[in-house]
Amino acid sequence: MPVVVYPPGLVLTEREFDVPLRYSDPDGERITVFAREVAAPDGRDRPFLVFLQGGPGMEAPRPTAHPSVPGWLERALKDFRVLMLDQRGTGRSTPVATLKAMSPEEQAGYLACFRADSIVKDAEFIRNELGVERWSVLGQSFGGFCVLHYMSVAPGGLSEAFLTGGLPPVGRHPDEVYRATYARTLQRCRRYYERYPADRERVRRLQTWVAEADVILPGGDRLTQRMFRQLGHMLGMSDGAEHLHYIIELPEDSPGFLHDLEAGLPPFSRNPLYAVVHESSYSDGAVTNWSAARVQPEEYETQPELFTGEHVFPWMFDDYGALRSLREAANLLAGYEWPSLYDAERLSSCEVPAAAAIYADDMYVERSFSEETAELIPTMRTWLTNEFEHNGLRADGGRILDRLISLARGN
Repeated sequence: MPVVVYPPGLVLTEREFDVPLRYSDPDGERITVFAREVAAPDGRDRPFLVFLQGGPGMEAPRPTAHPSVPGWLERALKDFRVLMLDQRGTGRSTPVATLKAMSPEEQAGYLACFRADSIVKDAEFIRNELGVERWSVLGQSFGGFCVLHYMSVAPGGLSEAFLTGGLPPVGRHPDEVYRATYARTLQRCRRYYERYPADRERVRRLQTWVAEADVILPGGDRLTQRMFRQLGHMLGMSDGAEHLHYIIELPEDSPGFLHDLEAGLPPFSRNPLYAVVHESSYSDGAVTNWSAARVQPEEYETQPELFTGEHVFPWMFDDYGALRSLREAANLLAGYEWPSLYDAERLSSCEVPAAAAIYADDMYVERSFSEETAELIPTMRTWLTNEFEHNGLRADGGRILDRLISLARGN
């Protein structure tokens, strides 16, 4: 039975759905997918907008009482009630943890069930359970990858589609994707050191210190130089350079330095799915074979001050203690020939009204590939802007969603 709670200005309806782990085996193992419906007090009969979170491996946002709701949610609630899915393996859905009781082969087989294709099957399962004929979808970042897969395989369940910073490449090899994102990341490193020139030498000294000292992070992991480089993942956000600088400027012997450094690393330990299935999110029918590691530019060999971005590497399954039990499974998945996620022919005949915000300098989702994909879809209207970074929906979500709704509806 659903649970209904009433924080000030909102009505939250919480549901759990028992879904197949593998839809090819509907009578086999089951998992739980959690969904929270968010509505204005007078909007409980409005049409559904399904929010698909970025990631992969991240749960949906936790709404707080009005008027402190995010701007995009406040705008959405004027037209919709919003269904926030904790995508399988995240949040209150059946969690993915270390899977220590499984063999590496069993782990790999289990983890292969947590890509966008399975997430969309969950959404369709839930839509049918709720008796909804069609609903709208909003995908942020990886959530946009899920939306495009939805438009490829089940457009009949959609009334509208909105994507922010998440219009993925179709038919491109992951190597092409990572070469493009490395180019953006190197550009961000240059911009960072132009803004904070003293940080270049400071980062070099810190890298030497990390190599020579036995630096243990508060969570228990030993800090390595390659982990330190992953602080660069935040450079793709509008406030990322400042957050990075405020970590770098702290004395390394201050109590706050290691605490803030660990908090600034990508959340691989908290969300292991983010590490394990990340590269597969870009695999539209290809073997990834640790793509980001293979195509890493030569500059990283000679310039220790360069940061990496949203890149996943095999060494992470040694350096991050929370990932070690998944090391062999991750290697197996890196050799897996993933099914295609997108059908270019079906997308070219898609009739779902759609709109996408494409961020011109997006460090995580290459603009040129997004524009290429948009050309495939006759109903896709795009808003190309350099006003926002990848976190535009968080920075000014009300304005962005309002623009996308107007575009999709032809206003």
